[in-house]
Amino acid sequence: MPITIYHNPRCSKSRETLALIEAAGHAPRVIRYLETGWQPEQLEALLSAAGLSARDALRCGEPEAKTIPADASEAQIIAAMVASPKLVNRPIVSSEAGTLLCRPPERVLEILPPTKERGEAS
Repeated sequence: MPITIYHNPRCSKSRETLALIEAAGHAPRVIRYLETGWQPEQLEALLSAAGLSARDALRCGEPEAKTIPADASEAQIIAAMVASPKLVNRPIVSSEAGTLLCRPPERVLEILPPTKERGEAS
């Protein structure tokens, strides 16, 4: 499984996370989700793999987030995230070792596989 980062290049935390992945000797698949958008099933699977609810992954500081009722269901929050991809907190990284919301960026180190370039066994 390749390393995949769901990335927003305008976000400093996302850029820091990508830099950590690359500094560790990996060439991740970069998905610019603000451009590609989300499919509900894709987002549900990603959040489930990360052990997050939609509310856990919601960027509460976004103006659109303030329109989501406190008692909104998972499906309603997912629908809002699909309609406005910037509502998903970032970056989310997947690897063979797991899926994490990498805030702070150093969390990505928990799921990076060793590389030969770093002198580690693969």
